[in-house]
Amino acid sequence: MKHLQKSFISHNQEETENFAKELASDILSEKNSAGQGAIVVALFGDLGAGKTTFARAFAEALGVKEKAKSPTFIIFRKSRIKNLPAGEAGQESRIKNFYHFDVYRIHNEKEILNLGWEEIISNPQNIVLVEWAEKIEKILPDSAIRIEIKHLKDNEREIAVNF
Repeated sequence: MKHLQKSFISHNQEETENFAKELASDILSEKNSAGQGAIVVALFGDLGAGKTTFARAFAEALGVKEKAKSPTFIIFRKSRIKNLPAGEAGQESRIKNFYHFDVYRIHNEKEILNLGWEEIISNPQNIVLVEWAEKIEKILPDSAIRIEIKHLKDNEREIAVNF
């Protein structure tokens, strides 16, 4: 797997959403046919940085129909994904499920492990997006795509991606 770093300055919510959608497309084309486990996208950033805005647009780009709400009070939501573009050589997409975790309220990694985390991230049919990933950094897979969102000024955000 190649290592890619990407950085972007967003000047408003629409630019953040567009970047999230483009990134979702890039990730799917790069990782859809490869890999043993789930695709894990880890969002890092302070309160109000734009993680939920990013997550909504990312989910929309995957074809998730219901509006992605931050699942703060239930820890995670699972959505079925239909009609993703085909992978390499026109084969059907391996991605079938989208998990959106918001771990803001957890106290330790054990809480997430007790929800079936290992099973979820080991399934190659899953794409998993985690808000507040710094709270569970110890249990993120090495292959996780790390996205840090920093609030610069007013509506400006710096979005740095490593995968």
